[in-house]
Amino acid sequence: MIAPEVERNGIRIEPLAAKHLPDLIEHCNDPALWEFTFQPNPFVSALSAQQWLDEALRDSASVPLAIVDVSSGCAIGSTRYLDIQTEHRKLEIGWTFLAKPYWRTHVNRTVKLLLLEYAFESWNAVRIQFKANSSNQRSLDALQALGATQEGTLRRFRIRARDGAYNDVTFFSILENEWPLIKAQLQNRNKASDA
Repeated sequence: MIAPEVERNGIRIEPLAAKHLPDLIEHCNDPALWEFTFQPNPFVSALSAQQWLDEALRDSASVPLAIVDVSSGCAIGSTRYLDIQTEHRKLEIGWTFLAKPYWRTHVNRTVKLLLLEYAFESWNAVRIQFKANSSNQRSLDALQALGATQEGTLRRFRIRARDGAYNDVTFFSILENEWPLIKAQLQNRNKASDA
């Protein structure tokens, strides 16, 4: 899968690169962003941030992307396509994080609209999946508001590296036949938030 470079509503998604790292260290070194994640905050030091970037760029099974605020030119978060299965025309959207000032704004919805549009309409996906820690109500609410269908929860799906806590994970999906309605709803919500 080729990494998209797409833009809408003042947000651009582009291939993740070393040039984004200083912005991510500055804007995403916030414990609130990492509270429910499987990994610890990678931006607590320049060394751990560089390791995170190197691992993201080396992972041939994913497509890491930067989320850029067009007006400032700053990287304000990141996301990925992962678990890409070409033979089954399915993938996952995940590893998404945004700097806290952009929470509860149009940004996450715009990012998901761009990612879904590219995956369904350019890559020809038939299924896109998402997963969230079952304790992360904010992410669960965002996925439901997106229009994704909750499929179920896998109990003790992962053990969190930083503290050994068990994580239950809830899975969601959007299918190709559901996409036109979800796309229209997302576009209408973005228009409403611009008004």
